[in-house]
Parts: sequence; C-alpha cells; structure tokens
Amino acid sequence: MPYVCYKVVVTGIVQGVAFRASMREVAIEHRVRGWVRNRDDGVVLSILQGEEADVEKVVEWARKGPRAAKVKGVRKERLQNYPPQSGFRIVD
Repeated sequence: MPYVCYKVVVTGIVQGVAFRASMREVAIEHRVRGWVRNRDDGVVLSILQGEEADVEKVVEWARKGPRAAKVKGVRKERLQNYPPQSGFRIVD
C-alpha cells in the first residue's frame, strides 16, 4: 500500500467536544502518524501520514467525529515532501 500524507481540515462544532483526543486514539489504532490541533477560527487541523488505507479510515472517522461533535465538512489535501512524523500528538 502506498504511503501518503494529508492535511485535513474539519469544520463544524469540533472544538470543546474531545475531537482532538478522540482523533489521536483513532489514529494510533490505525497506525497513522502526525498531529492534530485547534485553529483560532474554530476548525480542527491535522496532518495524517501512513498507509493510504489506514489514513482513509481516520479521515472517514473525522466525517462523524466523537459523539458531541457536529461535523459540517472535511477537506483533505495531499501533501508532498512533508517531514516524516513519529507517533501522533495533540498540538496546542
């Protein structure tokens, strides 16, 4: 399977609902590396790296998010030459 890297932007009610912590759990479960953070404009931004099928599982999860989230949209952009990440972390 090909190795991919995506920037993923999630809009809606996605802050203050444990979105980042839940995404971290899902990413680790699927062996996806990278990070997730809240942006000042109310969206969640993440970098996801790994096998394409594994990254897609995390993106699919993000379309719903945790129970309290109300996801409006998920936008993903494939990145080239992004530095390799180790683990998956929440960034402040």
